Amino acid sequence: MKQKLIISLGQSLRWLAQKRGGSGSALPGLIVEKLSPNFASDILKMLPNGVVIISGTNGKTTTTKIVCELLESQGLKVFTNRTGSNFSRGVSAAILGSINNVGQLDADIAVLELDEAHGVHFVKKVRPTHCLILNVMRDQLDRFGEIDYTADLLQKIASSTTTSVVINQNDPRLNNPKFVESIAADISYFGASEQLLKLFPSDDDMRTSNSKITTSSASITKSKTTILKKIDPQSNSACINFDGVDHDVNLQLKGVYNLLNATAAVALVRQIVGPKLDSSKMFRALEKVTPAFGRGESITINSQPVEIILVKNPSGFRLSLTSFANSNYATMIAINDNYADGRDMSWLWDVDFDSLRTNGVSMVSGVRAYDMALRLQYDLVSFQQIIPEISSAVDEFIAKNDDKPKRIFCSYTAMLAIRKSLKQYTDVEQVS
Repeated sequence: MKQKLIISLGQSLRWLAQKRGGSGSALPGLIVEKLSPNFASDILKMLPNGVVIISGTNGKTTTTKIVCELLESQGLKVFTNRTGSNFSRGVSAAILGSINNVGQLDADIAVLELDEAHGVHFVKKVRPTHCLILNVMRDQLDRFGEIDYTADLLQKIASSTTTSVVINQNDPRLNNPKFVESIAADISYFGASEQLLKLFPSDDDMRTSNSKITTSSASITKSKTTILKKIDPQSNSACINFDGVDHDVNLQLKGVYNLLNATAAVALVRQIVGPKLDSSKMFRALEKVTPAFGRGESITINSQPVEIILVKNPSGFRLSLTSFANSNYATMIAINDNYADGRDMSWLWDVDFDSLRTNGVSMVSGVRAYDMALRLQYDLVSFQQIIPEISSAVDEFIAKNDDKPKRIFCSYTAMLAIRKSLKQYTDVEQVS
């Protein structure tokens, strides 16, 4: 089938998917890939500044958004898979939304968020010029198995990269000789200062009684590091250091984990742009970045904020509870176990919910609502209602807390359902 006809079919399917209320981020891409297996690779290979891959367990979507905006501040046209659909079919669907009818993509560079497992297959067709490896945490055990297997997947992505690889220096599974030995590209690092390490524990740190935070002993050249030196969680301000210079920034992004994501993004942009980097423009752009959809996104309903916070593993949920510990907010938790969420929800037992004990939880919802409620009971956290069906739960949650700011912690597919339900109350950004 000719490429032009495939593009027309894919774009029509994408349009229909959006009309039906979806983002159109998966099915059209899957169909196009079946008809033309090299669809994405043929188009991305034409970009003059190459392809950037961002992968890891936590922070992919937000970090990708930050990197895109920082690169745009440097005058580059950026293509990305904005929906956070991080399988190869999501990349193909995003391309369908950006190319013209003859397959031309108006961009200088592609910045792609990729799932660890799908990234391994993607790099066999498109070798990235740059990649950023954020972290390795236990996540979706039904898909990935044990954490060392996830590290192996990320190592294969890094080894396929041609120009530069940026690695989390605080993660012992990434910053070690076994991980870096087969990487031919130039290696640089990002991380938190020693004083901040306790805020960003590795998976090993979370599973040991030893209070000492571990770091790898691999040799690191200081000129190739970008460090989160100081933070103020209350004001979302940070000091990011590289080349011996401190850069103070005030972010719109909430959450201590986003301060580290911002540091990772800066480290990657430094490598992509090189000596031509305009640091002043980069940091001005960083201060304007707003949360990616569902990742601390705030929607206003009846003059009150409704914050939507994606949670999908123990580390991410713990950090979210730490970052958004505000007793004035009414809380809802919605947990699904669809494929995109991960079927295995045993990780909920590794999250400490004590911070919710004072005011309790107003609503528990989702496919695994009763499992979540049981988990809260073990931490002596009270809850008012359980409504598994998400749209009904959202309606009840808003109605009963109309005069309060609200916060919803949710798994991925629950987040999509929640955003769809909120459209009846206010404008919710369509992400495509």
